Amino acid sequence: MKGSIIDEVVSLPVEKRAELVDILIQSLNPPVDGEIDKLWVKEADNRFHDLKTGKVKAIPVEEVFSEIHKRLAG
Repeated sequence: MKGSIIDEVVSLPVEKRAELVDILIQSLNPPVDGEIDKLWVKEADNRFHDLKTGKVKAIPVEEVFSEIHKRLAG
């Protein structure tokens, strides 16, 4: 791919390449509805609060995976 756009991009300074990577990633994941993002943040805050206040109990990841393996095996 000599003389290609890839060669041109690779020759850019690292800051410009990083900026280009960011632009390309954003183009793959277009912004979603801002209201949905706000609702997810609120949900995350609520869940964090419930954990901190003891309203809910966290389950260790080992226990979660053990249960999944049991269900899949049986």
